[in-house]
Amino acid sequence: MVKCGEVYWVNLDPTVGTAIQKTRPALVVSPDDLNAVLPRVIIAPLTSRGQPLGCRPTVEFDGRAARILLDQIRTVDKSRLISKMGFIDKQLWHSILMEMLS
Repeated sequence: MVKCGEVYWVNLDPTVGTAIQKTRPALVVSPDDLNAVLPRVIIAPLTSRGQPLGCRPTVEFDGRAARILLDQIRTVDKSRLISKMGFIDKQLWHSILMEMLS
C-alpha cells in the first residue's frame, strides 16, 4: 500500500502550462485512509532547483538537498507511480502543508 510520506518516481506527463513535468520524485501527501481505498494519491513533486519559498521546505533526501513543491500538489492515478524511492518524515513538511491549506 502507498503511504503518506513515501517518495516515488512519478510520471507527471502530460502537463499543461507551468505545471512541473516529466518523471520525477514526488512525495505522497494524502492520508493513509484515502491511500488504502482510492485509486489516486495526492503528491507534491520534489526538485533540486526552483525558487526557495516558505511553502517549499528544503529537506535532505537520497543524500541531496531537495525542495518539496507544496505549491504544486496534485492528484494522480496510482498507475503513474513507477517505483518507491524512500520516505520523508512528516515533521519536516506536514505543518507547512496544513498552514497553506487553512
